[in-house]
Amino acid sequence: MSHRVLIVDDDPSIVVALEFLMEQNGFEVLVARSGEEAIESISKFQPHLILLDIMLPGIDGFEVCEIVRLKPDWREIKVVFLTAKGSEEDIAKGMVLKADAYIVKPFTNTQVVETVNRLLKRDA
Repeated sequence: MSHRVLIVDDDPSIVVALEFLMEQNGFEVLVARSGEEAIESISKFQPHLILLDIMLPGIDGFEVCEIVRLKPDWREIKVVFLTAKGSEEDIAKGMVLKADAYIVKPFTNTQVVETVNRLLKRDA
């Protein structure tokens, strides 16, 4: 069974890069480009992990994470913030919302793959 990864980002260049990276590493991938689309996609796709930007049209990534953590059926989904918002306050807020990891852009492919594999307990 391949793990399902939901990429939530509105930047096409980031989406293309992450989608390619995740597929090359054997993940089933779906993309959402807004917070609302992310919530809808979680219901349908039932991802194991979400790569989540914070600055999104509509509801932001912090709100998406909060919704995921409040729904009992979704609590086991791993949430990785992947964002340009790298201040101490933003990182602290992400951790308070119980994100599993916080990666600041620009990121390396290795950093993303290692984080995803670690959280999903997959061998590289």
